[in-house]
Amino acid sequence: MSEPATAPPASTAKGATTTIELTRAQAAIARRTAESRAIVPDFTVRLEAVMDTVLARAHRPSTTAVVVRACGLALREHPELNGAYRDAKLERYDRVNVGVMVDAPGTLVVPTIFDADRKSAAQIASDLQTLAARVRAGEITQPELSGATFTVSNVGMFGVDGLDPVIVPPQAAILGVGRIRDKVLPVDGQPVVRRAMDLTLVCDHRAVYGAAAARFLARVGELLQCGAALRD
Repeated sequence: MSEPATAPPASTAKGATTTIELTRAQAAIARRTAESRAIVPDFTVRLEAVMDTVLARAHRPSTTAVVVRACGLALREHPELNGAYRDAKLERYDRVNVGVMVDAPGTLVVPTIFDADRKSAAQIASDLQTLAARVRAGEITQPELSGATFTVSNVGMFGVDGLDPVIVPPQAAILGVGRIRDKVLPVDGQPVVRRAMDLTLVCDHRAVYGAAAARFLARVGELLQCGAALRD
């Protein structure tokens, strides 16, 4: 990707200021996030997902792949979140396609894992590697960027605990994923150190109500805790 055009530095009380013109991709992201914040009445549900069983498996797929797999299975069971609010109507989608936020040079790209509910975590991991390579090479296609019915944003690899992501309109929900770390959690009434990560689900209240969001997120956590997201 070529460097964006810049204006000559201007001298102000803040020091030299350089104005950077947005690329088309950056401008599109700015418009969509502004639209989301302006019109979507969102709410947030949080969960600490225990990852001990997932981490105990040797040669496991990436955390992102396992979370995408868990979301795919949970979305099939909870179709309210696999949809959108559009033109005062609710849409429900037959396919479960999970978009994954990818940090690309100078922009943010969301390629799609199609039929995430039907693929193993290993297959999803392979798809993610292929899509990331296509993003870096500038070969990603529009259908691969526009087919998601739900989105996952994993920032755990940057060492942060989590985030409250912005919904990708018109999708009904997005899941933010933090890093895996030691947490003291109650087990049978006793404090036990577990390996866990924060999951933050942000939903469009026009399409999803609180109880449905809570059931979905609890199911994602259950699939991760018991290791079912690793099974074919």
